[in-house]
Parts: sequence; C-alpha cells; structure tokens
Amino acid sequence: MEKKRVSDYMTYDVVTVEAEGTVKDVIAHIRSTHHDGFPVIRGKKVVGYIAARDIIGVHPSTKIGEIMSRHLIVADPEMCITDAARVIFRSGIQKLPVIDEKNELVGIISNADVIRSQIEHVSPEKVFNFMTTLKKLYGIEPTLERGMVPVDKLRPTQAKIYQDELEGRMYEIKKGLAEPVIVVRRPGKWIMVDGHHRAIAAKRLGIKNLDAYIITFTEDMELGLERTAQSMKLFTLDDIQVMDYARHPLVAITHRLVPHD
Repeated sequence: MEKKRVSDYMTYDVVTVEAEGTVKDVIAHIRSTHHDGFPVIRGKKVVGYIAARDIIGVHPSTKIGEIMSRHLIVADPEMCITDAARVIFRSGIQKLPVIDEKNELVGIISNADVIRSQIEHVSPEKVFNFMTTLKKLYGIEPTLERGMVPVDKLRPTQAKIYQDELEGRMYEIKKGLAEPVIVVRRPGKWIMVDGHHRAIAAKRLGIKNLDAYIITFTEDMELGLERTAQSMKLFTLDDIQVMDYARHPLVAITHRLVPHD
C-alpha cells in the first residue's frame, strides 16, 4: 500500500492574513472563522504565522508583520503523514502550513488531521495475531488472502461507532486511501473483526464490495465473536449505532472531572 501523504489529509482552503494587515484584521478573522491562528502571506509566499496568543494586549492598529512568528515549521505536500505527526506532536505545534517548492501556501495540516489518518490503522501484526488466537482457541489452521468482500453480507461484532471517525473513513474511501478491513469467512458467513467504521462508510457511499484481509477456515464452528454479536442483536451493518462524538464515554468522563464555570 502506498504511504499516506500530507496532501491526502491537509485542508486546501486556508484562511490567511496579509503581512501588511493589522491586529484588527486578525481579530475579525478569529470572530468569523473561530480559528485560533493563520498563516501570514506576502503576495503568495508564506512569511510567518500569527496566533491568538500573539495579539493579547497588542494595539489593534499594530501591523501583523511586526508581531508574527517568523521561524516557521512547515510541511511539504509529499511528506509522509507519519513524519508530519512526529513534527506536530514533538514540537507541540497544532498546525503546520504546507508549502510548495516556491514557498507558496498550498494547504494546512493540523493535529486533528494527523489523528484522523491514524485511527483504525491496520497492520500485518494485527491480522497475524488474530490468526494465532484462532489457532490457539479452536485448533484450526486458517488461511489468509487479500480480496473483496460483499458489504451487505458483513456481520458486525461492534455495536457502536462514532460519527467523526465515520466522516474520516468516508473521506479516505473517496480519496482511495482506506485500508483493508479484517473479515473471517466461514461457510456461508462473513464476520467483521476490524474496520466497522470503514464498512459503514462504504455502505453510506453505495459501495458494494470492500477491500479486506480475509481469514478463511472451512470448519463449521461458531466463533466467540459470533456469540457476542448474537447477544448484542447484531446481524447486519444496519444494527450498528452511530454515535455523536460528544457522547463518547471518554468525553463524558472528562466533562465530569473538569470543573465548569
């Protein structure tokens, strides 16, 4: 599989400010966009970055070029998204302007974009670890192949997915970036192991077949995954509940722990 690039996940429509503009312009942009910072350009070239913290206590008539950050960390469109992740998280920077060979702005990549690119990452280790588990639990010798699976015949084993992740998976599928799901095939059945967000995304996009790692065994035995799905009344992808991220249990815990005015 080709490596994911910054260009695959960056935002192309970037709000910028002119170096010759003023702090008053930055305040207006913050209010209208709810963004907390903007690349600063002169002509088409990126010359700095201005964040909300940079304008605290500064007179509204002050030129942006006088107070902007000039020492920028930037990304190249062809940069591997994993490398961009390292830069963002090690530097503590939330957003990287993306520039071309002419130093002209072509996009911006944020920490949220990086996180979205990594969610539901499928590795060969995950696939082979699951196959090893099947061997130990059931004494079977499954086979592995890469192929297409029918979306409408997939039986889910996960009761809930989250809307924000679903939107990310739909974006990846549209861009041809989605990684394979993991499915167990046994006589007459297709059982989801990993990739429920991708499966629902494909269904919503009207895609009939989905790329998958297919783990096959011919023995007619019920897996623990199937019993779990049965207990949760999961039979088709339509039985999965799509949750708003605000209702994610970790967010709920955070709201309980963090005092609010």
